[in-house]
Amino acid sequence: MKRARIVVTLAALAATLSWFAPAPAGAAAAQTPQDNDQTLRAMRDEMARSKTRLELEIPGTNEPVKPYYVEYRLLDLDVKEIVAESGALMSSTHNRNRFMDVEARVGTYKLDSSNFIGEEGFRGFIGSTGSVGIDRDYDSLRQDLWIATDQAFKEAIDTYSRKQAYLSSLARQSEIDDFSKADPVHVIDPLVSPDWTGRNWEQEARESSATLRAFPDVYESRVTYYLVYATEYLMTSEGTEIRTNRTFAAVEAGMNTLARDGMPLNHLYSAYAPKPGELPNVDAVRRGLNVAGSELMALRAAEPAQDYTGPVLFEARAAAPLLAQILGPAMNGARPPISFQPIVEQMLGNLGGRSDWSGRIGARVLPPNVSLIDDPSAKDFHGAPLIGSYPVDDEGVRAQKVEVVENGTLKELLMSRRPGNDPGGSNGHGRSGFLTDAKPTMSNLFFTSTDEVSAVELKKKFLDECRAEKLQYCVIVREMDNPSLSLLHQEDFSELLASYGGGAGTGDRLPLLVYKVYPVDGREEVIRGARIIGVTSRSLRNLAGIGNDNYVYNYMQSQIAGFAGTALGAFGSAQSGLPASVVAPSLLFEELEVRGARGEPKRLPLLPAPSLSAAK
Repeated sequence: MKRARIVVTLAALAATLSWFAPAPAGAAAAQTPQDNDQTLRAMRDEMARSKTRLELEIPGTNEPVKPYYVEYRLLDLDVKEIVAESGALMSSTHNRNRFMDVEARVGTYKLDSSNFIGEEGFRGFIGSTGSVGIDRDYDSLRQDLWIATDQAFKEAIDTYSRKQAYLSSLARQSEIDDFSKADPVHVIDPLVSPDWTGRNWEQEARESSATLRAFPDVYESRVTYYLVYATEYLMTSEGTEIRTNRTFAAVEAGMNTLARDGMPLNHLYSAYAPKPGELPNVDAVRRGLNVAGSELMALRAAEPAQDYTGPVLFEARAAAPLLAQILGPAMNGARPPISFQPIVEQMLGNLGGRSDWSGRIGARVLPPNVSLIDDPSAKDFHGAPLIGSYPVDDEGVRAQKVEVVENGTLKELLMSRRPGNDPGGSNGHGRSGFLTDAKPTMSNLFFTSTDEVSAVELKKKFLDECRAEKLQYCVIVREMDNPSLSLLHQEDFSELLASYGGGAGTGDRLPLLVYKVYPVDGREEVIRGARIIGVTSRSLRNLAGIGNDNYVYNYMQSQIAGFAGTALGAFGSAQSGLPASVVAPSLLFEELEVRGARGEPKRLPLLPAPSLSAAK
């Protein structure tokens, strides 16, 4: 197993590849499940040996130590990535890779070696991980599995000892189990072969990116097509055997400019599909990029935002991503890892990594007319595709529809096999990215209300409240930012996190398109640089109004370490996220705080932008 290579490769492929929509049997050349798959054979044979023979004699103990749980995961990936800028192809890569992960747990379901952060840092979520041969060679994979299992088992023994020592120093220990039991699942899909011949992806990237040549004051832009075929294997000592085929496709774009006063401004475009062939065609992508470019130019000419407190209307296009940011951490029912270091607890709090709803089953958490349902089996909403669908989660538990909130009352949280403060085992929401630890994660979330009004009526109510409060103007949010897409440079992203990350846990939000609306005549003016403060799950308890204009928001939940499961988790990309969908209408808040533009301006270019030829 080539462990030296995995660091680079994981960073490049990040965390995307265990969540794709299942590929239909007719999408490519299929084989029957009796296909003499040497990967399955090697995994079965080495698992049988580990179950019966893997043990370690420890001096001073009566019996040898054995793992009570062993898990093998393997991803066979075929990835195509095309990057273009202003009509020019920057790169086109096609890679085939296979990666595996082995986890061994020592102890019992009640107390085991997992989920512990000791003095030396994080330990216990993932066993040995590495790249393996792409030829599906039986002997080579057996060798890799043997070495990885040995390493994972020895590490589990060491972690279990450290964890027991730490727990013995505590005055009170948790009574919650470390791992919940699950029935074995057997799903063996036919193998499929990738088919890249349907469309000329390089030409589509060239043509779509050329759209932004119409905006010479867009300083930088990038359009990326990301296409994936994958076969995912999961095998456990409990008897679960899974082989599923997944596909996924994305078009993501970011662009930037500077306002006349030097304020950095960014915009984005994204489109996602369960299969490459279902991505929008080049004309649809060009229309979307043209809208984004036009909006960025409007922001460039706009006045900076001023501090404001009063009613705020989130139109559906902004309300859905706002809910993704708020409800993702709130619905997480698993406990965070046990930490030897208090700084870890502080970090989780600062990033919003703790659920506000944990331990509150039966309490009112939303307005009495609102319900929340997360449904991994849903494929579309009124014809609009949903990308968060899956049949079995990444811990081998069949996906379940969960009614999280009914008429404002919390009924159930999303659960993995890591139990939380509330009773109950996994409900099939243990999801993970590229061989990362599985966390309770939303799939397709539906926000519904029994007391909804039309978008026109909701805006009228909003303006009436503005007049009643005698405000000169009020604020409408039309789109939220995703800096993982809109920012093109790592240093810009790091700078944003330095100023924003600490407020993520207390409800700081990043709107992208914000408008002043004057109640006297309904006139609207776009403003730039606004940030909304203090919007948490508690803010949703007393919404002033809910529309009936449902919007489907497809997005990526980040699986980057430190982001996953926190308030920053909604800032994902196709290379570092899990697909999810939120269906939600416009939302009216009676009072929110909007903070005006802050930060140091940047120096403008000395020369004007060159003239560019129009896209053909």
